[in-house]
Amino acid sequence: MIKKEDLHQITEYLWEIPKSFNPKMLVPARFYASQKLLNEILQDKSLEQLVNVCSLKGIQKYGLALPDIHEGYASPIGGVAALKVEDGVISPGMQGYDINCGMRILTSPYQEKEIRPYLERLVDQISRDIPSGLGQGRETKLTLTQLDKILEGGAYQLVKEGYGDEEDLEYCEAGGYLKGAEAGVVSDLAKKRGQAQLGTLGAGNHFLEIQVVNQIFQPEIAQVFGLFLKQVVLMIHTGSRGLGHQVATDYIKEFLPLSEKYYLNLVDPEFACVPFQSPEGQACFKASQAAANYAWANRQLISYYLRKAWQKVLGERDNTLQVLYDVAHNIIKLEEYQLEGKKTLLAVHRKGATRSFPPGHPEIPLKYRAVGQPVLIPGSMGSPSYVLSGTEEAEASFYSACHGAGRVMSRHQALKKISGQELKQKLSRQGILVKVNYLAGLPEEAPWAYKDINEVVEVVTQAGLAQKVAELKPLAVIKG
Repeated sequence: MIKKEDLHQITEYLWEIPKSFNPKMLVPARFYASQKLLNEILQDKSLEQLVNVCSLKGIQKYGLALPDIHEGYASPIGGVAALKVEDGVISPGMQGYDINCGMRILTSPYQEKEIRPYLERLVDQISRDIPSGLGQGRETKLTLTQLDKILEGGAYQLVKEGYGDEEDLEYCEAGGYLKGAEAGVVSDLAKKRGQAQLGTLGAGNHFLEIQVVNQIFQPEIAQVFGLFLKQVVLMIHTGSRGLGHQVATDYIKEFLPLSEKYYLNLVDPEFACVPFQSPEGQACFKASQAAANYAWANRQLISYYLRKAWQKVLGERDNTLQVLYDVAHNIIKLEEYQLEGKKTLLAVHRKGATRSFPPGHPEIPLKYRAVGQPVLIPGSMGSPSYVLSGTEEAEASFYSACHGAGRVMSRHQALKKISGQELKQKLSRQGILVKVNYLAGLPEEAPWAYKDINEVVEVVTQAGLAQKVAELKPLAVIKG
C-alpha cells in the first residue's frame, strides 16, 4: 500500500507520486485531495492503480486522478490518462465498463412551491414511463437496423426521428454523437443487450432526481445557464446500459492475448490494451464511440419520456423542459493539447471524470462560451449536487473535473448499516421522496457510502478545476 510519506505535496490540494517510485512508471502520478480526503484515499488501492496507469505506453505528462478517486477495475475511478495517438495505446479498462455513463440536467420554469403539490404524482408517472433497474428494458425492441442507426447517429438520430429538437443537441457534448462510430464493430451480443434498453435507467448509482436550486454562487453565470433560486430542475444519471458493458467486455477479452504481439509488458492484465493506431485499436475506438452514441441517445429518449410524464401530470401548466447540458464521464475522446511547444493529438481516457472546458473553448455551446462549460457533479442519494463552470486553470488536469463524490464504503458494507425501509423513511423526514424498485438494495447508495460531496467540490474549486455556480438539493429520487 502507498503511504503518505511516499507522496510529494505540490500545492495544498495537489499531490504527486514521483516517477522514481516504480521503475515501470513512464510519468509521475498526480491527484487532487484535501488532507481529509487523502486519509480516505489511502484506505484502498486506488493510488496503486494510479501508479499502474502511469505505465501505459504513450501517456503524457502524468497519470491523473480527481478528488473522488476510489478503487475500480484496472484504473481508479476518477482517473484521467492522456495518451499520444501517434504511438500510444487504447485501454478499454481505462475508460470503464459503462461507456459514456454521464449526466444531463433539464431546467423547468417553475419554483419548488409550484411543483410540490404535484411531486408524488410526477414521481409515480415518471416511474411508470421510464423503466429502471438491472436488466430492465422496454416492451418494444429496436430492430437491428434501427439500433445501427442509433449507434452511428446517437441523440442526433433520435431528434431526426422527432424525439426532441435541435436545441437539445446544441447543449449536448459533441452535439449528441461521435461521427467516427461504426455499428459493424459492435458485437451481436452487445446489440442484443441494447435492443430493449434505450430510454431506461440503469441500476446501482444511476438515478433520476427532481431537484431544487438551493444556492447560487455565481449569479451572472447562473443566469447564462438558465438557473434561478428555488427553481426545479431534473438530473439524469445513466449510460450505455448492457450494450456498453458488453462492448467493454468484448474488447478487454480480445486485447488480453495481444500484448505479446505488440510487445506490451502490462503491469496488470486488467489494462489489456493495443496500439491506438492498430487495426484492433481502431475497431475498439469506433465501437467505444458507438456505445457512447447509444448512451447519448438513451439520455435523449429518457428526456422525451420525462417531458411526456411532466405534461401528463401538469397538463396546461407544462412548459418544455430545456436541456442545460449533457456531458459524459466514462469516455475516450480525441483532443488537442500544447505539448513541448506544439499541438499534439491525444486520446484522453476519462473514467469517472468529466470535461471542464474553459471560456472561449470552441466545443462549448455559443450561449455558454463566455462563461465556460457547465460541469455537472452529482451528489449521492440525499446529498446535494452541483453545477460548476470550466476554467482555464483546468488545463493542468487535461480540462477534467470529478464526476461525483466517490465511494468510501463497498456496497456490501453499506447494506449492513441500515435497512432499505429505514433509509427511505430517513430521507422522507428530510423532505426527499424516494421511488425505488428494489428497496433492499437502497442502502448501497446511502450518502455515508460516499465521500463528502461538499469537501470534494471544494477541492475542485480551490484547485481551480472549475468554479461553483449553483447547489442543487434533491426533492425526489427515482432509482432502479
